[in-house]
Amino acid sequence: MKNEYQLYIDGEWVKTSDQLEVLNKYTQDTYVKVAKASEKEVDLAVSAAERAFKKDTMSPYQRYEILKRVSELLQENKEELARNITMEAGKPLKQARTEVDRAALTFEISAEEAKRIHGEGVPVEAAPGSENRMAFTIKVPVGVVGAISPFNFPINLVAHKIAPAIAAGNAVVLKPASKTPISSLKLAELFHEAGLPKGFLNVVVGSGSTVGNQMMEDSRIQLYTFTGSAEVGMKLKQNTGLNKLILELGNNSPVIIDKEADIAAAAKNSAAKSFAFAGQVCISVQRLYIHEEVKEEFQNKFIEAVKKLKIGDPNDPDTDVGPMIAEDEAIRTEQWIEEAKQAGAKVVYGGQREGALVYPTVLSNVKPDMKVVCEEIFAPVVTLIPFTNIEDCIEEVNKSPYGLQGGIFTQNLDTAFYAAKNVQVGGFMINDASQYRVDLMPYGGVKDSGWGKEGPKYSIEEMTEERLVVMNLKN
Repeated sequence: MKNEYQLYIDGEWVKTSDQLEVLNKYTQDTYVKVAKASEKEVDLAVSAAERAFKKDTMSPYQRYEILKRVSELLQENKEELARNITMEAGKPLKQARTEVDRAALTFEISAEEAKRIHGEGVPVEAAPGSENRMAFTIKVPVGVVGAISPFNFPINLVAHKIAPAIAAGNAVVLKPASKTPISSLKLAELFHEAGLPKGFLNVVVGSGSTVGNQMMEDSRIQLYTFTGSAEVGMKLKQNTGLNKLILELGNNSPVIIDKEADIAAAAKNSAAKSFAFAGQVCISVQRLYIHEEVKEEFQNKFIEAVKKLKIGDPNDPDTDVGPMIAEDEAIRTEQWIEEAKQAGAKVVYGGQREGALVYPTVLSNVKPDMKVVCEEIFAPVVTLIPFTNIEDCIEEVNKSPYGLQGGIFTQNLDTAFYAAKNVQVGGFMINDASQYRVDLMPYGGVKDSGWGKEGPKYSIEEMTEERLVVMNLKN
């Protein structure tokens, strides 16, 4: 394992005069040091991407071969990559291994999609006066894609940005999260080994205020794909003009426990999907709406399931809940819990903090205006909210400014479909918690949760432009 990493620009490893430290999130010791990009390196990266896109077109089959090889290399290097995720992100090892598996699948799906990009025939000859014309559409890549990725899935959410972009024939400038940049640099190593022509992937590490802002202002970038806060997403939308955007933003996922649910299954499923990676998943369960008739039974079974989760060192393969990404985030979480308690909330379970480690916390007696309910806590904290009427419950659910994914547990088909049609989210799960996601499905939110879809097939739609071709024939 190296203890220093450089930037990846135009197929070369680039040193800079400045470095940032990446911490081991469990011990808070320095894990590795990484070269930090200045404006100069960002400009070089965008220039390299633009040059590659204009001069070195890859055929669809070449893109397929490279992406398929990266998928294979991910599996070949799975243990090393997973242990790196555990170190730099604090993600429990078993969850990190699953993430590498998912990333390999994301690349495999993207590789296949590279061979399926196509247009369609347009029957212009049906219009009077155009009988001698023939028309069709083709899909062309947008050009340079600016990708800004988050810390919580440092390989798979990067894969969801760069794999479809390259499948579509674009070049990429990637800014990974400063807290977890090593996974992206290791991914660049795999692309290099797989034979990606230079310039098609460039990785620049640095702060959002330097690297992110400069990318945002660069007119050579045609599309931005960003996962992060709604605040930064709004800034991107406001400052990138008519450029195309894919925005995956905040959320505070609601899950409804109906009186006709399988309570034991709902409790076990919800507990697992509330606290994975310390709740630092965009679609983690945050708001549990429980029918009054089953509230006590569900709460008891839910707490019982939470008690079985192992908390501690993420390097232990049995650990379920490790540290948060930084101690200041854990402190913020503790403050939000304390604010809720002061306003009348009751801590049913958990509530303790040790450094960056926050124990799974369950709150009841909460009010809609508490931060733990109405904002995205992005921490291992769940609120229990009783309801008696499904219509009123959904009305309350929809008051949130967010709408990424939600779910309901019920054996009543009518109730399930009523909820699916009326809950304002991009994805709705029936008899599963909000955190369900497989990498081929369309993934994206409504309201303040985002704009556009991820999932290789759907991202490629965003990352290409439809061009109409009309032929005026003699006969």
